[in-house]
Amino acid sequence: MRFVEIVLNEPDKHIIALADAYFFPPFQPSILHSGKGGPVIPKQLPPRQAKLIVYNKLTNETSVWIVELTEVYAAARGGHHRGKVISSEVISDVQPAIDAMEYAGCEATVKAFPPFVDAMKRRGVNDMELVMVDAWCVGYYKEEDAPSRRLARPLIFCRTESDCPMENGYARPVEGINVLVDLQHMKIIEFEDSKLIPLPPPDPLRNYTAAETRGGVDRSDVKPLHIIQSEGPSFRVNGFAVEWQKWNFRIGFTPREGLVIYSVAYNDGSLGRRSIAHRLSFVEMVVPYGDPKEPHYRKNAFDAGEDGLGKNAHSLKRGCDCLGHIKYFDVHFTNFTGGVETIENCVCLHEEDFGVLWKHQDWRTGLSEVRRSRRLVISFFCTVANYEYGFFWYFYQDGKIEAEVKLTGILSLGALRPGEVRKHGTVIAPGLYAPVHQHFFVARLNMAVDCRPGEALNQVVEVDVKVEEPGPSNVHNNAFYAEERILQSELQAVRDCNPLTARHWIVRNTRTVNRTGQLTGYKLVPGSNCLPLAGPDAKLFRRAEFLRHNLWVTQYKSGERFPAGEFPNQNPRTGEGLASWVSQDRKLEEADIVLWYVFGVTHVPRLEDWPVMPVERIGFMLMPHGFFNCSPAVDVPPNAEADSKWANGTKTGLQSPTHALISKL
Repeated sequence: MRFVEIVLNEPDKHIIALADAYFFPPFQPSILHSGKGGPVIPKQLPPRQAKLIVYNKLTNETSVWIVELTEVYAAARGGHHRGKVISSEVISDVQPAIDAMEYAGCEATVKAFPPFVDAMKRRGVNDMELVMVDAWCVGYYKEEDAPSRRLARPLIFCRTESDCPMENGYARPVEGINVLVDLQHMKIIEFEDSKLIPLPPPDPLRNYTAAETRGGVDRSDVKPLHIIQSEGPSFRVNGFAVEWQKWNFRIGFTPREGLVIYSVAYNDGSLGRRSIAHRLSFVEMVVPYGDPKEPHYRKNAFDAGEDGLGKNAHSLKRGCDCLGHIKYFDVHFTNFTGGVETIENCVCLHEEDFGVLWKHQDWRTGLSEVRRSRRLVISFFCTVANYEYGFFWYFYQDGKIEAEVKLTGILSLGALRPGEVRKHGTVIAPGLYAPVHQHFFVARLNMAVDCRPGEALNQVVEVDVKVEEPGPSNVHNNAFYAEERILQSELQAVRDCNPLTARHWIVRNTRTVNRTGQLTGYKLVPGSNCLPLAGPDAKLFRRAEFLRHNLWVTQYKSGERFPAGEFPNQNPRTGEGLASWVSQDRKLEEADIVLWYVFGVTHVPRLEDWPVMPVERIGFMLMPHGFFNCSPAVDVPPNAEADSKWANGTKTGLQSPTHALISKL
């Protein structure tokens, strides 16, 4: 039995909300319902349960177990290593995510296969220590890819120096060799050396490490930049509960999603602790490639569902990944054998200066008020083969929440014959090209705007800015206005971005109003985005129907967690996951709302992306929209250091030009 994943079987949403009301003091009795019809208030916390995804290597079966982990059962069974099985179910016709042990086993199996060794010798490579084999899931393109077998189609690369571990091995892709590996039995079931394409010559620009390791010269004019918080940070951490200024929330981490943000709320003065969201996370990531040739057309990785964003996370380094006063969180996983593994310093929590928050200067008096912005950052990085992805959540003093993905790492490359060019990629070095591709991310946002435990009182409104038709109400032909439309059901809420109309979506509480009588809400503001460029009949959409649109909205239901379904690996079924859930067309006028925001970037590689890509950023904002009665950032105090040197917007002993002009007048 191989333990693919063991995670907390999360309690009901209202139970978590009630518990947080106690853990984030002061406790507010107003969050509890009065009268009939409210949720049952438990007298104690529910028993802890674990959800296990278990793969039977002998029978090639996958099962899902629910196990209760209580002291009562532990004592009765004679030790804390035993629990009670609540349920177990064999899930037919699926394959779970691939594990690191299988990646290593796949590489060893390929490198020990005699025909492969011969094929590499024909390419001038006799030392198998130079060879890198990256296992890739086969996806689903034909009946032979069905989950009746556990399969991988690896990509192969070759370094030039066996004694140089810092060498960029991805600079020499091996083309023309096609291998199909049975991961259940760790054996080669298909092998083809179809065409002999010479290995790219060693590129003198291929390495990206410090100067002394790559024969280059690093810059010498970079002075130290120190971030000092002499009185410590402004945040407080109790276990995994975080409080920062008026924000409070809980940090979680799963092998599949990585970082999860729970129970997001804002302490709003006399109004108390106001809920905004129950659970925020990235639940899937798909990277389709645009080259129709072998092997690149198969490169459609589902990095969350097939590999696991959390399982591929790594330790962060103080002063490099994060700056300032840092709180790190270790995360713990079970490996394939059930043992516990720890990634130290996996999640980083720190504050950042973020420039000007707001400013105004009265030109008549010369008096100026300015505040600097500070944000709280929670982040982690994961490495999936050649690519790196940083996932960041930012909390701002003006009530905004920002989600951002930072893309970096090394391009996935192909080899070229001398003088050859490819229509579907960019030549970046002699004998090397990088195919065009896209990166898509799916954020799952279970909102709870101004909701008390057990309430489902949210709706989604789409806003477009419209141009007023010429006529009596627009005689100057300059008028435009914001038009709102309530998305009443799930099928109606399948939407796309439209930058031409500044389209955005507001999640509103249907019962709570601000001082002007408007319903309180938070709006989802898209950043840059795109849609898939693959044709409508591409095999990719068999598993990724959710990529066809930028926004999906569902009524919350336990178990509807991942847009491609629980098991996207080798999934032969169509219409599974998010697309099938919305086909129920459940009502959304007043509901427990889940937003599924799909955002992506189209990457046309450039020479400046080699040998390692500068970070590209993509994301979105959650912004208060009528949630507060005025700017929540108006009470941010002036910068104490600035006030000691500046008075009324003018440096001591100096006058601003405006102030001098007023004096003359």
